[in-house]
Amino acid sequence: MRRAGWRYIGPGIVVAATGVGAGDLVATLVAGGKYGYTLLWAAVLGCLIKISLAEAAGRWHLATGRTLLDGWRSLGAWTTVYFAGYVGVWGFVYGAAAMSSTALPLAALFPGVMGLKWWAVLCGVGGLLFVWFNRYAVFEKVMTALVGVMFLVTVYLAVRVGPRLGDLAAGLVPALPDGSLLYTLGLVGGVGGTITLAAYGYWVNAKGWRDTGWMRVMRFDNRVAYLTTGVFVVAMLVVGAELLHSSGVAVAKGDRGLIDLGGVLAERYGTVTAKLFLVGFFAASVTSLIGVWQGVSLLFADFVARVRGRQGASAAPEAAETPGESAVGAGAGEAPGGPAVAAGAAGADAVPVERSVPFRAYLLWLTFPPMSLLFLDRPFALVVVYGVIGAFFMPFLALTLLWLLNSSRTPRAWRNGWLANTMLGAAGVLFLVLCVEQVRDLPW
Repeated sequence: MRRAGWRYIGPGIVVAATGVGAGDLVATLVAGGKYGYTLLWAAVLGCLIKISLAEAAGRWHLATGRTLLDGWRSLGAWTTVYFAGYVGVWGFVYGAAAMSSTALPLAALFPGVMGLKWWAVLCGVGGLLFVWFNRYAVFEKVMTALVGVMFLVTVYLAVRVGPRLGDLAAGLVPALPDGSLLYTLGLVGGVGGTITLAAYGYWVNAKGWRDTGWMRVMRFDNRVAYLTTGVFVVAMLVVGAELLHSSGVAVAKGDRGLIDLGGVLAERYGTVTAKLFLVGFFAASVTSLIGVWQGVSLLFADFVARVRGRQGASAAPEAAETPGESAVGAGAGEAPGGPAVAAGAAGADAVPVERSVPFRAYLLWLTFPPMSLLFLDRPFALVVVYGVIGAFFMPFLALTLLWLLNSSRTPRAWRNGWLANTMLGAAGVLFLVLCVEQVRDLPW
């Protein structure tokens, strides 16, 4: 088994950065503004749960040599039906949301250049072109650079507002202020919790990690990534506690809350600090956009391969130790060093999965149809269907991983231990509660 080292870090940074978007930062900011440091423990617990979920997804890929889509199909046809509905409706609505979120800081940084909707269109097309023409290695480097920007900006802001270290430490002790239960559950479940957690195993394969010899490396990569995420979350909670809670300032819910924060920062600390924050806001949003464009398209390409009854490609791998060569991301028993191919391709006609028709078709689906929602109010029925299908995904992911990793589908040595079962079981229960609440809150 290879020794873990900093030079291997990559897929974890990608999945963590993709999952933590502007909405998660706003939720943490508002938590700090409403409850001070009291719910810090909930944000930290959320990071630990995501570590467990991503580790489980990566362990499945490495231990079995099978993709997560392949594992889901082994549980029955119902998983295929659910996933098909999910990626169709979710991708349509999420595409518009991601483009709008990425456009907001650009519109604030360059006022008067063009309208928000056209900034959103530009962001969508830019994300499409970036993912369309780049393989995983370039994608990972860009994501890592953007994470560096997020890290520096959030930590700078937290230091600038002056955290009270005693209160910060006290916030690690679990406590529930009156009326905060559901809000706390949402904070635990919302820190980086998206479909891209399921993409982690695909990015692990794309890195060239294909068997249990990489297990220790994968776990180190995953922990470092979510510890970094924890720093983002704590920094935003500090900003909320010190800048909003202490002064009674409120910001809007959703991504526009970060624009409100930019205004508060400009008033308190000057224009330079406010613009620096908007740059960090853009980095957080664009990592979510291109991460979904790349990761969920990989999932969809593998999904199409399974439906067609062909051997799917789990990713478009870069060789782990021999740069310039690709490594197989498919099933067990395949020799390293060969090209990752789209479903059904072979020999001289092999096509990297990122060049395959299903991968690029889903890229187009994420980009162009959602643009209609930028110019029209979202149809009522679509909002309800999106809310119902989306609410069920995280419990679906947690509980199916719990099932797969405790069954004979996983080699005995790599099945769940008591800690993994506890974390995945707790995640499943948490997400089921959040699912029920989210469905109840929909505008029926």
